[in-house]
Amino acid sequence: MSLLLDKFFNLPEEKQNAIIDAALRSFGANGYKKTSVSDIAAAAGISKAMVFHYFGTKKKLYFYLIELCGNTIMNEVKEKFDSTITDFFERIKLSSDIELSVMKRHPAIPAFVTSIYFESDEEVKDDIQALLAQGEDFRNQIAFDGTDTSKFKDSVDLKLVMKMLMWMADGFANQFSGKAEVDFEVITKEFYECMDMLRNNFYKEEYL
Repeated sequence: MSLLLDKFFNLPEEKQNAIIDAALRSFGANGYKKTSVSDIAAAAGISKAMVFHYFGTKKKLYFYLIELCGNTIMNEVKEKFDSTITDFFERIKLSSDIELSVMKRHPAIPAFVTSIYFESDEEVKDDIQALLAQGEDFRNQIAFDGTDTSKFKDSVDLKLVMKMLMWMADGFANQFSGKAEVDFEVITKEFYECMDMLRNNFYKEEYL
């Protein structure tokens, strides 16, 4: 933990949350390049100098937020996930439900997380991709550890199924982009209907 972050963590929790929320909203609405430290400071009700005092640079603040969101979501999934479920699609639905419950409690997270996936600024793009690759192991663990893969038709490539689900998730997540409010129920219903279509096509008849 850096000395800079020590100074941030010494703030009252309410003040920490105000700065985090302001930064999440600013980056989520405008992306990395177009968001200025001045924007974040104004939204948080502090001076620009204090943002630098706590985080050093805009880039360090940005990656602190990525780590914070990732850990918040993963820790919740680890805590609430039922590893006794063996059906692939039911596991995906459960983990998605848990992730959505986090986003409902922290409304600034969805737009920020979505903006990360579509961020193209050269200063941060490669580091983002490296972090996303690290999260792939966790996603695969949730999807496959303890899963009854015998339900799938023999011709189905499970890695391709996962890619399809990630592409679907990216598409649905893009609906969060730049929005202060999101109708989670509608988006989730459509996403699960798409998953049911995949199940009906990829599972053997006896498991439908």
